Amino acid sequence: MNSTGILSFAFLALALPASAQTLCQGFGPQAPRDIASAIGANPVTFPRAPEAAAMNLCDIHTHTNAEHKGPGFSLPGGEGEHGGWKCNGTDSLSAAELTAPEGHETFHGVKPGDTIEVHWVYTTCDVDPGPTLGSCFSDACTNPSLRVESQVFLIVNDDNAADFAAFAYDGHVAGGVHQPKSLPSGTGQPVVFLGSTTGSSYTQEVCSPMHVTWSVRPECMKLSYNSVQNWGAKGNVFNEDHSHGVRQLVTAPELLAPIN
Repeated sequence: MNSTGILSFAFLALALPASAQTLCQGFGPQAPRDIASAIGANPVTFPRAPEAAAMNLCDIHTHTNAEHKGPGFSLPGGEGEHGGWKCNGTDSLSAAELTAPEGHETFHGVKPGDTIEVHWVYTTCDVDPGPTLGSCFSDACTNPSLRVESQVFLIVNDDNAADFAAFAYDGHVAGGVHQPKSLPSGTGQPVVFLGSTTGSSYTQEVCSPMHVTWSVRPECMKLSYNSVQNWGAKGNVFNEDHSHGVRQLVTAPELLAPIN
């Protein structure tokens, strides 16, 4: 490129909005997002995945704090991998709810007072549940439909709160497909939208190529700290022993699908 071309290119770059210079290009809609906002201008679309009950559960994992922002979890948790969003009731917890019981910690990165977002990942592949997203694929099934059911929890030192065992897998099969023993209810009508995989390795500049149907419940639920530790102590086919970091909220309309 000659000097004139270089100057023209530099001028064009300066003239473009900052988002156009830095946003990843050509990818489908991304996640996480603010589920209270319906905005979205990403033109890539794909069919919604079937309902969870018709798909195979392939993975369960957690993030600290919430990756999505919602009506019940809108307190800023900070920036970067350990940022995200906290349940609105965080500052109203009692001293007893915030006290960490004595004993060996078996599931790391979670303490009373923390917010976690749990992801139940489903696939249309005929596979058994296992560690990481790789368990959702097979050599014979490389392009499945994926669905993530999501619930945000507020961790408390209270055994009368929800028990994580109720939402675990433990080899449960229903209707011929792998399923958790149950999914949370009573936390509002899930917001369903098209997005991508999440995790701290992705940003608005580095997008995920995966297509995912999301179903995110809009309100928090209190969850027993001991029940999460018991899940870690018991072991699980997902090899999960800690809560993961978050992908920061995707806010650029160009990267979001509209919520209909």
